[in-house]
Amino acid sequence: MIVWILFFAMVLVILALDLGVFNKTPHIISTKEASKWTAIWVSLSMAFSGVIYWLYGTDYISNPTHLTQTGAALKFITGYLIELSLSIDNIFVIAVIFASFKIPQKYQHRVLFWGILGAIVFRGLMISFGVIIINKFTWTTYLFGAFLLFTAIKMLFSGDDEDFEPKDSFVYKTLGKIMPITSETDKEKFFIPTSKGKAATPLFVALIVIEVMDVLFAVDSVPAILAITSDPFLVFSSNIFAILGLRSMYFFLANMLEKFSYLEYSLIAILSFVGIKMLAHDYIEIPEWASLTFIAVALLVGILVSLRLGGEEDLEE
Repeated sequence: MIVWILFFAMVLVILALDLGVFNKTPHIISTKEASKWTAIWVSLSMAFSGVIYWLYGTDYISNPTHLTQTGAALKFITGYLIELSLSIDNIFVIAVIFASFKIPQKYQHRVLFWGILGAIVFRGLMISFGVIIINKFTWTTYLFGAFLLFTAIKMLFSGDDEDFEPKDSFVYKTLGKIMPITSETDKEKFFIPTSKGKAATPLFVALIVIEVMDVLFAVDSVPAILAITSDPFLVFSSNIFAILGLRSMYFFLANMLEKFSYLEYSLIAILSFVGIKMLAHDYIEIPEWASLTFIAVALLVGILVSLRLGGEEDLEE
């Protein structure tokens, strides 16, 4: 329990420093600043895998699946890469939401910051539920595997993300029935006084839509990481590190989303691999290093192909 408490304390300190020190004054996050913070978050995540290695060699944390130190560290890194890669789709949707509600760039970080707090809570609940289900009913592994494979096939043959219209969404329409919504903004405020009373600004509306979309994306990502391990701490910590790095990655990729269009195929490959792994877990045991290698190579190929073909398309234009 002490490890969980210390982990939550660390996350709270990081968030407090983020909002209260490094981003106390709202400002436009440049690509250079975002790339620096992206590198910092990735480095911290890799460093935490060292902490995982040390922890699983002690009695400070429970080890329900009897993992070795190396196995635990590899599972953390694999889970982190899966969550990070699946977050890319989320980044595309966030960009659409910000554009639809015309959120000024200097206030986008503030919206994503509060979005992270909600994401941590909802992910925690979904992970807890998923771990309990998969440990109590082992047959659900096949269900999760089939669902991930279905999701991969659906992504391959549809372009739903491109057609997403936040203002036509069920969330936006429902929110409008619950409280007054205004198109006006007042700096980073979520609510401002109007003739109809206190009304939600576009920043608050964007925040709620992002929160709901994150829950929907978690429906894919949580089963995906449960295919790697059902150890609660590894699943939760890898999720949280991926979520914490999502903001800097968003600002890093925000102006280059079109250049990374082929990453979608990397995500399809990863989801397919994880889905098949879950379906065949009783017949084929895939080593952790093989899973990590496949996921890393899939991401690398997607990035290289996107840069190569994206560059060629730019030259043709």
